[in-house]
Amino acid sequence: MKTRILNLLLILSSLMAYLEWGTDQKMFLAQGEMEILAKLFSDPLSVAHPFVLLPLAGQILLLITLFQNKPSRLLSLLGVASVGILLLFIFLIGTVSLNVKIMLCSLPFVVLAIISIRHHRKSRRKGQG
Repeated sequence: MKTRILNLLLILSSLMAYLEWGTDQKMFLAQGEMEILAKLFSDPLSVAHPFVLLPLAGQILLLITLFQNKPSRLLSLLGVASVGILLLFIFLIGTVSLNVKIMLCSLPFVVLAIISIRHHRKSRRKGQG
């Protein structure tokens, strides 16, 4: 049950990531994903980029674990890693540019990812002991 809750929180917190660029360009990751999903069927080549597809695939993996009887440890960790690449990059950009909004909106995912990885390490040790 704890794994499912963590994975759900990871999905939700990843959607809260805030992006800013240029002079007046900004959006939450959830808004960007809606645009990406709309373009995926009309113009698939425009969204064919690793920084777009990898986090999206990671969210899908995390979503799959929500419906498994026993959430897969491998799928959970792959999902965290796939989404984490983008969210850590966003957090790093916020830190380097001293943009508090970007840092604070990506921080929940970073914290939850650390908690999730520690949870999976502990559950693996219990299974071996």
